[in-house]
Amino acid sequence: MKLITAIIRETQLEQVRESLIESEIERITVSKVSGHGRQREVEIYRGKKVIPGLIPKIRIEIAVNDNFVEPTVKAILKAAKTSTDSAGDGKIFITNLEECIRIRTEERGSEAI
Repeated sequence: MKLITAIIRETQLEQVRESLIESEIERITVSKVSGHGRQREVEIYRGKKVIPGLIPKIRIEIAVNDNFVEPTVKAILKAAKTSTDSAGDGKIFITNLEECIRIRTEERGSEAI
């Protein structure tokens, strides 16, 4: 079992969600977050260039069984990458998921996902 965490642009959320659904991945958790990486979005405020401290992003978390890792990653990459080829499209993190427990049924492991 793996936990896939993707940090993407806010504008790409709907495309990523649709791409995941096409790949038969429908159980996701979405959060609004903020941060910055290498990109520096410059704004003009009262005639001066201002670099904001944090940029709004979307965090998607998906718990999957091992055979769904690659389809999930491919679906996110396909939809989250913008055509601008500039920094800021986001990141995907894949971490081992030690245990998963469905509260309603108390199922554990891959059956709970």
